[in-house]
Amino acid sequence: MKFVISGGGTAGHIYPAIAVAHELAERGHEVVFAGTPEGLEAKLVPAAGFPFTAFDVSGFNRNHPLTLVKSSMKALKSSSKAKKWLKEIGADAVVGFGGYVSIPVGKGAADLGIPLVIHEQNSACGMANKYLAPHASAVALTYEVAGKELSANCPVTVTGNPVRPEIGAVDATTAREILKVPSDALLLLVFGGSLGARHINTVISALASELLGIEGLRILHVTGPKEYDTVKAALDEAGVATCGPGFSPEGGWEGDAQARYMLTGYFEHMGEALAAADAIVSRAGATSLAEITTVGAAALLVPYPYATDDHQTKNAQALVDSGASLMCPDDQVEEPVFAEKLLALLSDGDRREEMRRMTRELGRVDAAARVADIAEEAARKTATK
Repeated sequence: MKFVISGGGTAGHIYPAIAVAHELAERGHEVVFAGTPEGLEAKLVPAAGFPFTAFDVSGFNRNHPLTLVKSSMKALKSSSKAKKWLKEIGADAVVGFGGYVSIPVGKGAADLGIPLVIHEQNSACGMANKYLAPHASAVALTYEVAGKELSANCPVTVTGNPVRPEIGAVDATTAREILKVPSDALLLLVFGGSLGARHINTVISALASELLGIEGLRILHVTGPKEYDTVKAALDEAGVATCGPGFSPEGGWEGDAQARYMLTGYFEHMGEALAAADAIVSRAGATSLAEITTVGAAALLVPYPYATDDHQTKNAQALVDSGASLMCPDDQVEEPVFAEKLLALLSDGDRREEMRRMTRELGRVDAAARVADIAEEAARKTATK
């Protein structure tokens, strides 16, 4: 069968989509992607080995009504193009993961009688999935609470959030060998998602000297491409020696006590980094949390405060309530409470181990397989009608 996967904008939409694409491909199906030409998906999808077709769709600014007119015109034009394309390629089903591009592709599928499956990654539904839910053949959720916002006339299943195949593929010992992190080192991983997180970057660079006062601590800080220069300048001014992403003695990770802080804008070995980390500081996007729970990691979460319906706080709360993670509101990261929580986490090995155990219990390692099952079932039902 041929499956079309649509979604884009941020890694939070794209990585789960790629995970399901790999699962479907491994089952012998043909998979093609639909995304936007400028979105992150235009780079990540071809790199993952899947054919990619671009549709020109954009969002709108609620404070500027004219942008809604422009956005609507683009969506209308792309809807016509999407229907023609879906007919030409003979799609058996469409699986949408959110983002504006899902609207014309998903609606085009529904208009043509092609099964549409949508997956919502967050605890609060995005606009695209809210719009498409009434047209869907099946809905998959990461969080059950998200289903309350959908007007779906089809089966709704909690599957968890699919993660990339490389997440959870290696254990901590192997990951440390690959990254050249000494077995007795304490590794703090800091990242803010695919685009970075300025507030987290600012506070971690300000705390760097204090953090490196902890014996054996090493920091792997993924700033996001646009934030790297600013963070590097702040660390240089503070006199903190850094190294780039090189895993050799020359790169500073073996035998160089002056370069225990690795700084990079983007990191290609996140599977290994997550597995190797003793503690993590990150945002609370659905994909980040799915990856953290897959590997079982102790984390201090800083939800992005401007996410739709404050869904990152809702995402994180489930982990906090179970004792799997700590949380600090974004507006408190420069207050003493953030440093206190982070330093306490780094100093208490027993607590980190308990958090790792609780986090692993929340992980859904079969999420990609479960979404693929739903997509296959939807396609077969239509094929047998």
